[in-house]
Amino acid sequence: MNYKGLVSRAAIAIAISSSATVFAQDNAPQAAAVDEGAAIIVTGTRATGVTAAESAAPIKVLDSAALEKVGQPNLNQVLSQLVPSFTAEAFGGDTANLTLSARLRGLSPNHALVLVNGKRRHGTSNLHVLSGPYQGGAAPDLDMIPPGAIGRIEVLEDGAAAQYGSDAIAGVINIILKDEKDSISGSFTGGQYYEGDGTTFSGSITFAPKIDDDTYLNFTMFHRFHGFSQRGGVDSRIYNKDGTISDSLSAEHAAMVAIGLPNAPYTNRIVGDSRSTLSTVMYNAGHDFGGVEIYAFGSYGRREASAYENYRQPWRVSRSPVLGVAGEEILYSATGFNPREAIKEDDFSNTGGIKGEMGGFRWDVSTTYGQDYAKLFTLDSANRTLFINTGTTPGNFYDGFLKASEWTTNIDIAKEIEAGMAAPINIAFGGEYRENLFQIGKGDFASTYFEGGQSYPGFLATDAGKHKRNNKAAYLDVALNPVDIWKIDGAVRFEDYSDFGTKWTWKVTSRVDFTDQVAVRGTVSTGFRAPSLLESYYSSTNVGPTSAYVQLPPNSAAAKLLGYDDLKPETSTNYSLGLVLRPIPKLNITLDAYQVKMKNRIVGTGSIVGLTGGVVTNQAVLDAIAAHGNVLDPYVLEVGDAGINLFTNGADTRTRGVDLTASYPTSVGEGSILWSLSANYNTTKITKLRLPDSLYAADARSVLEDASPKYKVIAGGLLTMGGFSVNLRETFYGKSSQVVIYNGTTPTVKAGAAAITDLEVSYALTEGLTITAGANNLFDKKASTVPNGPDGLPIDGGAVLDAPVTFTPYGINGGYWYGKVGFKF
Repeated sequence: MNYKGLVSRAAIAIAISSSATVFAQDNAPQAAAVDEGAAIIVTGTRATGVTAAESAAPIKVLDSAALEKVGQPNLNQVLSQLVPSFTAEAFGGDTANLTLSARLRGLSPNHALVLVNGKRRHGTSNLHVLSGPYQGGAAPDLDMIPPGAIGRIEVLEDGAAAQYGSDAIAGVINIILKDEKDSISGSFTGGQYYEGDGTTFSGSITFAPKIDDDTYLNFTMFHRFHGFSQRGGVDSRIYNKDGTISDSLSAEHAAMVAIGLPNAPYTNRIVGDSRSTLSTVMYNAGHDFGGVEIYAFGSYGRREASAYENYRQPWRVSRSPVLGVAGEEILYSATGFNPREAIKEDDFSNTGGIKGEMGGFRWDVSTTYGQDYAKLFTLDSANRTLFINTGTTPGNFYDGFLKASEWTTNIDIAKEIEAGMAAPINIAFGGEYRENLFQIGKGDFASTYFEGGQSYPGFLATDAGKHKRNNKAAYLDVALNPVDIWKIDGAVRFEDYSDFGTKWTWKVTSRVDFTDQVAVRGTVSTGFRAPSLLESYYSSTNVGPTSAYVQLPPNSAAAKLLGYDDLKPETSTNYSLGLVLRPIPKLNITLDAYQVKMKNRIVGTGSIVGLTGGVVTNQAVLDAIAAHGNVLDPYVLEVGDAGINLFTNGADTRTRGVDLTASYPTSVGEGSILWSLSANYNTTKITKLRLPDSLYAADARSVLEDASPKYKVIAGGLLTMGGFSVNLRETFYGKSSQVVIYNGTTPTVKAGAAAITDLEVSYALTEGLTITAGANNLFDKKASTVPNGPDGLPIDGGAVLDAPVTFTPYGINGGYWYGKVGFKF
């Protein structure tokens, strides 16, 4: 680790003004201008009037001003730069690169519950299939929520399944929408990576017309374009590192290359961002009739995106003059082709409800329906076997569709009861009914003919299907203050799933304020997560230039042939203990340690190999593939690797960590600096493996234990002086690593520790108009590169030399600059 570089960059940051983050601390008053500790919260408690400073559970409040201080117009990036325990995916394999995911406290993306205005948000239909820290993720797509529509975000970093139901094992992210009246606000942003690619443009506008004092209506429109990026070196299958034609090619193949391939020698564009356009609209509305309020909110988003896959050489799709006979006399393309995986995705959600108070009872009845529908395509590709057998092949393929929907209905009732304590007892109870659906639609003929289109075959008839389930739940929550200094909150919840049966969960949270300067808080709870329908039933084939791996549904007969069982629910036990300190006026410190023990954790098996270099190594794996109805690429069967992946209740794990926050405002002339420090240390260990080694690949363990940094620290301050502000943030990431399977060996790919500096300078031209310039990764820190093996090829099996390590937490693209104009009238 280059400590000298880290120190010098931090010194530069402080010298400019202060390394900074604008984020609201969770348990302490701020300076008057940023007093987020005084914000009334609605997450983690069902009592009313509780502030973040008084909360018995660790909760961070990010207001709209904090959200606007992040340059990239993407909610995942916003949270990643402001919340240390939140990590966002920088690069995804295959279709995961089209809908990037995120996670909380080092657990699965599926272990964080996302709410909008306190109501459950539906998940994506695009499952993260390939191995990595975000594998299995089917959580709500935060990118579909426009940042301009958000009034604040409350991040509860505590297990809360007993309060909110399945998924809330790592915590809860509650997105509170704006409910302004009589205003128009928005922003326009443009930027690109230092390399000159990844060009981004976005525009957002929010209308909040004045209707009357009892009515609010906020309507936000957002549009963003993001261009391709490309990282790494030459394609090792074709070129030497210096760009000359590889001696490993035959004379015939070298002659094909010599005519000139597209963008030679950097023909392979797989390592980089997808190109996407995203358009979203969101509304939030309500009317108070005097004691009774009706409300509604919803969103619609449309994404069109495509990502490059591995380049196919000219000889990869070819044939002889005789139909049905392979050969290289007739080429599909004399210069080869760069296939792309593409998505056209429609995502919408709508909530309607009514709430009020009657006879001392507060009540809220609501229903929410959300759906994500994604059509998948393979573009600029070819079907090799179809070309050999018929002499022709389409270039574009419809691979089928994915659809996930959720319908949730809630009733929540609460009442305060005087019992002679320091404060009334708050009793809350309610129920929930939820229906989930997941569907896979079959691809067209050409996409499912034998191996389908190169890079991504269509969904087969054996993949397609519709799957449903429902669950009913009831809860009871009691919050009380026996004496002034002691708060205690207990909850119990009962769940009944149509496919998994019943489960009880419970939670007890308490806080004692010994003095105005010292408080202690803690939680003990149990949690529960039912497997998503996507984890249980998703099925597809993932291919590379010389590999093919079938994603078997764990609930399938083919999986049973190998000894795998149907998925069952995960359970957890959470413990946390925290300290809140205010040693001197305005200095606020919180320190929370936690442990999450999980049983029957759903994990990816890694690659269970049946074929290596064209040689059969496990016939049972190949038999399972055939039993599922998959037909693999004949070229892969001849020279490549093949196997299966699936999800299974493979391990018991223990996650331990510590969260630290501190803030201190100081005056500087006529301005001020808000200093802040936040950090997360997190480690996960497998305590029990529930599978034999033959059913759990070596790379799968490292995904859980080592593929994410153990620590992340955000340090800095915000300088504000009149209409001028400087926001400078220094983020330190620990190292991470991942075992890969390469030629029958298990080498390790490593991502080094790094310090990343973000700088933003803003100036208010007028009362309602602000201009901003800034940079993320100011000093252009590059990701570590994948090393080569003894054969001179990347040890992760990739084709691109000097490719960045794609699980690097701060991204693979280097520095990004941007400019922004914001307005509010």
